[in-house]
Amino acid sequence: MEEFNQNIEELISRGYSITKPVFSNEELLRLISLIENSEKSYAIRQLVNKIPEVQELVFQNENFRKLYKLVCSEDYFLSKAIFFNKPAKSNWFVSHHQDLSISVKNKIEVETYTNWTNKKGQLGVIPPKEILENTVTFRIHLDETNETNGALRVIPKSHKKGIIRVHEKFDKDFLGKEKLCKVNAGGVMLMKPLLMHASSKSISEKDRRVIHLEFCNQEIPMVWLEKKTIS
Repeated sequence: MEEFNQNIEELISRGYSITKPVFSNEELLRLISLIENSEKSYAIRQLVNKIPEVQELVFQNENFRKLYKLVCSEDYFLSKAIFFNKPAKSNWFVSHHQDLSISVKNKIEVETYTNWTNKKGQLGVIPPKEILENTVTFRIHLDETNETNGALRVIPKSHKKGIIRVHEKFDKDFLGKEKLCKVNAGGVMLMKPLLMHASSKSISEKDRRVIHLEFCNQEIPMVWLEKKTIS
C-alpha cells in the first residue's frame, strides 16, 4: 500500500491528488461498455442506482480497493455516483465552483441545510461544511485528460477555506495559483468537495469520460438518496 502514500499526503495538504493508472485498458473498456450500453447520455446521475454493476466492477480492481482503504475508514459509504462526458469539441466550460450539493431522499427543513433544489425529481441541498469536510471524491478517468479536452483546473489548498460564495465580483486569484490536472486513462483523481475547481471547453477530438464517486461517513436527517455500503 506504500505506492499510494504520497497520494494520501497530497490529498490532505493540497485537497487533491492524481494517481498513476489503476485500471487496465480491458477494465476501462468493460466499464465504458456497461455504461454506454445501458444509457446513451453525456451525464448519468444516480449511476450506481441505475447500473449497480459499476460499483461491482470498480471494487473488483485490487489496486482501487487498496487506494480506497487507505483514504476511507470502514464507516465510509458511497453517497453519490455520476457518469459524465465532455465529448469531442464540446463548447461548454464550467466556471470555478465547489461541489456543495448532496443528494437526499426527503425534504426536511433544518437550519444548517440550505439552497434546496429539485432537478427532475432529485432533491439536492447544501449541508453543513462538516459533512463536506468528511467527504472524498474519487474521479475514475476512462480517457486521457489534458488541456485539450477539458481537464480540471484546481486551486490547491482552497478546500481549507470552508464554503466559498462565488458571486459576480469573485476573484479566484486571491485563493492562490491555479493548477491543471492531467490524468492518464485509468488514473484516479482524488479530491475534496470544497476544492475550488473549473474546466475549459474541449478543442480535442477525444472524449473526456469520468466516473465520479463520492464517499462520506456522516449521517444526515433527510437520508442519503444514493447510500451504498462498501463490502
